[in-house]
Amino acid sequence: MPRTPADPSQDPRARQLLRTLIGRYIRDGEPVGSQTLARHAGLDVSPATIRNILCDLEDAGLLTAPHTSAGRVPTAQGYRLFVDSLLQLKPLPEGEVVRLRSELPPGSGTQALLGSASELLSAMTHFVGVVSVPRREQFAFRRIDFVPVDNERVLAIVVFADNEVQNRIIQTRRQFEGGELERVANYLNAHFAGRPVAEIRTTLVHELRSAQSEMQALLARSVELAEQVLAPGGDDMVLAGQTRLMGLNELSDVDRLRELFDAFARKREILQLLERTVSAPGVQIFIGEETGLAPLEGVSLVTAPYAADGQVLGVLGVIGPTRMAYQRVIPVVQAAASVLGEAFAPQSTR
Repeated sequence: MPRTPADPSQDPRARQLLRTLIGRYIRDGEPVGSQTLARHAGLDVSPATIRNILCDLEDAGLLTAPHTSAGRVPTAQGYRLFVDSLLQLKPLPEGEVVRLRSELPPGSGTQALLGSASELLSAMTHFVGVVSVPRREQFAFRRIDFVPVDNERVLAIVVFADNEVQNRIIQTRRQFEGGELERVANYLNAHFAGRPVAEIRTTLVHELRSAQSEMQALLARSVELAEQVLAPGGDDMVLAGQTRLMGLNELSDVDRLRELFDAFARKREILQLLERTVSAPGVQIFIGEETGLAPLEGVSLVTAPYAADGQVLGVLGVIGPTRMAYQRVIPVVQAAASVLGEAFAPQSTR
């Protein structure tokens, strides 16, 4: 008579065995057998009962046996149940939070903060650290200067509230004299310093429509230049620690590893995946095929948004094998997102 598989979400013994098995597999990287579980699961049951429960877990798609007598390993579905309802998390030790704060101090500048954050995520987890770059329009504008380059090109030097400086060459429809450029810069600096970039473009266009004739020429020039200078920039992200994945047994397939590194180089797909988590509160975990990206089918991604003054600026996370120490990685990602948001708070647009 066929057995009815136990429901791992309801059977306390099955849950305990699954928790123990995944914990041992994450630690040792070897398939876990019934004898090991009998010693470490803390259940007063016979080895035969353990074997039956393991068969139920395998029938439910939570475990798989890579070889006939070599024990079992978790599937992506098993990991999902583990992180959703079996994982016991502890806050990151205070000493490591202090380390994060010391290496992500406020006022460091955006690029320095993002680079440090990705390096810290990689160093603290031994996997890949990834941080999406905030859009420039999320920061306040501090100052702008224009320098004529040739007949129809102007160099714009823009300083943002996070101390980042951008130099942009813009193409104009006609030649601008130095005096005209100075008047436009003075007007923008006097009226818009400290305001978010996206707000500046909208306000300029509105003021142009309602301006008196003596202001129209100056505003028209301001709109023409500002539309290009303050246009949204392209999304980007900062990665660190990619080579840490090369020595992992779980990612030993050369072709799959090459596909993963190609995805790192392109960035586009990973950025789109990060974008899906921007509006989701707290930590999000993608395991294997859940990413929806073929190159990432063999890895997990743990992410959290970082925010300043209630405004989400971007997402940071860790990319590693599905056999990662989630109980370690999740608190690191949570704490790093919080500390990075604190570092940006004095520089935000509000």
